[in-house]
Formats: sequence, C-alpha cells, structure tokens
Amino acid sequence: MPRITLLTDFGMADGYVGAVKGVLAAGCPGALLDDVAHDLAPGDVNAAAAALRRYWARYPEGTVHLVVVDPGVGTDRRALAVEADGRFVVAPDNGVLAHVLTEARAWRAVALRVPEGVSATFHGRDVFAPAAARLAAGEPLEAIGTPVADLVTPEPPPVERNGGVRRGRVVVVDRFGTLHTNLPGGELKPTDRVRVAGQEARVVRTYGDAPPGTLVA
Repeated sequence: MPRITLLTDFGMADGYVGAVKGVLAAGCPGALLDDVAHDLAPGDVNAAAAALRRYWARYPEGTVHLVVVDPGVGTDRRALAVEADGRFVVAPDNGVLAHVLTEARAWRAVALRVPEGVSATFHGRDVFAPAAARLAAGEPLEAIGTPVADLVTPEPPPVERNGGVRRGRVVVVDRFGTLHTNLPGGELKPTDRVRVAGQEARVVRTYGDAPPGTLVA
C-alpha cells in the first residue's frame, strides 16, 4: 500500500493540511498518509531540513515524503521531486533537502512544472501534492518533471578552530530547548569544557545525569 508522509509549517487550525490531504486522497486513493509534523515555525527551512533528516531514510523504499516549508512560494524557486535511495521527496528547492542529498547513496531529481492558473501562494496543494500523489500511484519520476542536478544545498556554517578551541553556531533549536549546533558530536570528549553564551555547560551522557536546570552538553 502506498505511503505518503507530510511535513509542513501549516499548523492545524486553518484547514490547509486538509486541503493538501484531499488532493493526495483523490490522486492516490488508499494511500496511507502519515502526519510527521505541521507545527514547524513558519518558513523555518533549517528546522524542516533537520526534521526530515531524522526520518526520511527510516521509512521503507517507495515511500513519498511531502515537505512544504516554502517561504519562497510563488517566486522563481523551483519545485522538485527527488528519488533518493529508493524513497521520494517532493519539496521546494530552498535547502530543505540538504541533508537528504548529502546522506543518500544515490539520488536524482526533476523540476516540476507549475501549471498556469494555480494559486501563487499554495503550491503545497496545487503543485507538490499532485506530484506526490502521482509518485505514490506508481508513476515514474521522469513522467512528472524535467531532470535537474543543480539543487540548492546550503553549506553549514564553518566551525572556527583555534588551537584546541572550537567555536560553533546554533543551527536549530528544538521544542525541548535543545540547541543543535554545527559542531561534530563525535569530537566532544567528557573532559572537554563547553561554554554556551558565556555559561559553562556540563558534559553528560543523558539528561538524568545532571540536576534539573543544569546546562548540559
């Protein structure tokens, strides 16, 4: 049975998710629709990319991941469908696919055609959802767009290194208040000293290893 996941910044109050799901259900009846999240901060492409990274490859091959966090909707940014390691991702070409493209063993992409007369501000319903439904229904990638290779893949901010000191930047803050940085986690040792905004953080293995209210790394 086809499966489509949804990751958006639409929220659940205004019916936008329902409009997208209606297009998916009409285009691929019987498809399983998995809501990953709809409460991302509006337009937060970095958060969407980080969220997508956590789950895209954990779904079985053939899954279609629909991602609509699209602050550039209606501009000349491209709409994409990508096949990566046997899974599909339909999303805007704005960097949300950065982790998928760097982690996949192989990928290929097409640019979707934006039909005349569609809403300039709701490509999630009028462009991305129809493409996701067609892929879930079994249409080949080449049938829904034109091959492209030069996708937007923003470089992460570099880690500043000065002797034994490494200075990183916060990339994403999750709903638990965890600061996700560009510092490679594998480089952190229990004996390292970590400072965040001038405050020293305690290096621990789990949250329970420190009293409540302690800044930890």
